[in-house]
Amino acid sequence: MKADYLSRIVDDELKIKLESSGAVLIEGAKWCGKTRTAENRAASALYLQDIDKKDYYARTLDTKPSILLEGETPRLIDEWQTAPILWNGVRFTVDQRGMTGQFILTGSAVPADDTAMHTGTGRITRMLMRPMSLFESQESNGSVSLGSLFNGEEAKGVSTLTLEKLAFALIRGGWPASVTDKGASALNHARNYVGSVINNDISRVDGVEKNPAKVFNLLQSLARNTSSTAKLKTIMDDMNSGDDAGISDKTLTSYMNALKRIFVTEDLPAWNPSMRSKTALRTSAKRHFTDPSIAAAILRTSPEGLFKDFSTFGLLFESLVIRDIRVYAQANDGTVFHFHDKNDLEADAIIQLYDGRWGAVEVKMGSREIDKAVENLIKLRDKVNTYKMGEPSFLAVITNTEYAHPTSDGVQIVPIGCLKN
Repeated sequence: MKADYLSRIVDDELKIKLESSGAVLIEGAKWCGKTRTAENRAASALYLQDIDKKDYYARTLDTKPSILLEGETPRLIDEWQTAPILWNGVRFTVDQRGMTGQFILTGSAVPADDTAMHTGTGRITRMLMRPMSLFESQESNGSVSLGSLFNGEEAKGVSTLTLEKLAFALIRGGWPASVTDKGASALNHARNYVGSVINNDISRVDGVEKNPAKVFNLLQSLARNTSSTAKLKTIMDDMNSGDDAGISDKTLTSYMNALKRIFVTEDLPAWNPSMRSKTALRTSAKRHFTDPSIAAAILRTSPEGLFKDFSTFGLLFESLVIRDIRVYAQANDGTVFHFHDKNDLEADAIIQLYDGRWGAVEVKMGSREIDKAVENLIKLRDKVNTYKMGEPSFLAVITNTEYAHPTSDGVQIVPIGCLKN
């Protein structure tokens, strides 16, 4: 491991996948650290965006692309989607060699739908990588693990993450370059990321030129609706409320798909459990960016600004917690959902593991709403058909308070500054 490399939770997942598959594709947002993580495991590398070798790569791809796959293994192929022909080459080479751990591919965009590619099933395993969690950025002390909660252990620990530190971490985001930048410039990375998305990345992903002003308006609407179940019509109406020319539903869908394909957005799907009685469940996904700093940058707020708008602070805090829970859940072979029924009973996060175990989470930034959150979680537990779904492994309220502890009802109070995988 390189001396200046900040360990990532997916390091262990990558190791296991390489031991069981011929190739691993690491996907995720640009700047989230995919290349550094891959480099830490790779024995050789092909950087397709190396401008000094651009002409050589172009000629080789036209004549004999298999040459680019030669090298010590695992061989890293960085930003592979810029040369999609290599996907089939990797698949074929893995078949020919009959060995695991041959290639690591990284990509910050899903290729165009009309790209002729084999699925890679059985040869290429996918792994999603997100920006750094607070535990990875060393701002959570990790005294409470998600895995321990699933094993029935009680939450114990003390968080040193003050509200001021939380505000800074939220605006800065989990981008590795910003985490290692200790100065005020750390706050600029998310702003630069948003500028790149608006002016370049969203058009480059599918080769269709998009109006930067409309892209910004869309991002702004999504930022205002962070942690909500706003439907596309709500987003479109919001964008069309100004004096500028509006956006059609077809164009909006195209823009939304492009944002998803470059991993800017990652909505939270609804959980659909078996219930004790017939209860209509809402199926809309919750709107989230892959990192809350994206919304903060679009809203042009600052750590100081969050203290002047606690409503926005609370919504972005929820989005930060969802980012972290997704990272921790993935390490435990789990998936994250949200719950919302017709009577407006909600849970901000439902974590369901591959083996069927589940836990429910409410997110509350301060202590005043904890009692209500505990009450909601107990109501949810009592409504779920536990004969079919099993009893919840845990109920938890994730907060920015100081102490981790169980309540008299058995609900775990977990400061985000204590949580890890």
